[in-house]
Amino acid sequence: MFQDLSNTLKAILTQPGIPADLAAATIVFDRPADTFTPTQTTLDLFLYDIRENLDLRNNEPIITTANGVATVTPPPLRVACSYLVTAWPVGGTDVSLQEQQLLAEVLQLLSGYPLIPSNFLQGSLVGQTPPLPMMALHPDALRNLSEFWTSMGAKLRASLTVTITISMNVLPAPAPMPVVVTHELDMQLNPPSTPEKVFEIGGTVTDATNNPVDNATATLVELGLSTATASDGTFTLGPMAAGTYTLQVQSGATQKSLSITVPATIVNGYNLQLS
Repeated sequence: MFQDLSNTLKAILTQPGIPADLAAATIVFDRPADTFTPTQTTLDLFLYDIRENLDLRNNEPIITTANGVATVTPPPLRVACSYLVTAWPVGGTDVSLQEQQLLAEVLQLLSGYPLIPSNFLQGSLVGQTPPLPMMALHPDALRNLSEFWTSMGAKLRASLTVTITISMNVLPAPAPMPVVVTHELDMQLNPPSTPEKVFEIGGTVTDATNNPVDNATATLVELGLSTATASDGTFTLGPMAAGTYTLQVQSGATQKSLSITVPATIVNGYNLQLS
């Protein structure tokens, strides 16, 4: 996936209509150490940092149902990938000015895409949602440049940092589980009278990493009905009349409440995540 991101950047920097000197530069992704000495004008995009973008983190699982089976998929990681961009002109009368010109053109071009257009995406990134945000001159990047270049074993050099956030699915693949549905029961008094409809509800309790929570307590507060979750995190509660209730789930010191309406309008039960 990271190589697809690098190829996506290359597609942006080699598109038709860009300045001639930028179009003539070779795009590489090498480590800019002291041994890096290109023989032709080169733009080097070195992937130096990979970390989770906490601002874009989402803990809500993705639930899909088909043929009575539910699949709970953890949300994808939002991974921020930072590239150090350096220019390495070869030939000409003033190499330093050429270097500055190339960096300025790269900055102007990449700054025009706060979100990477889909037509530039390569490989596994094709069709990825949400769109990939890109930030040139990331404010938190490389606060100590001299230390960075010393670790590279090279002299300090003009550079800019470009950070792109991609979505990455986690492994292993999700396992399907039975769908917990709301049941409707018809009860009639003896001797016969007008039947009263009562209901049961069900759902699943997971932890912050989307694993099922065993032996958590699920309670309908207004009715005082309680039960414990099974090893797969599922529970059922009832019977109850139609109405609005507070469904409360607790495991240890962690608690979560949800206002529900019975009968339910959903078919896959109430899924609560303890964070």
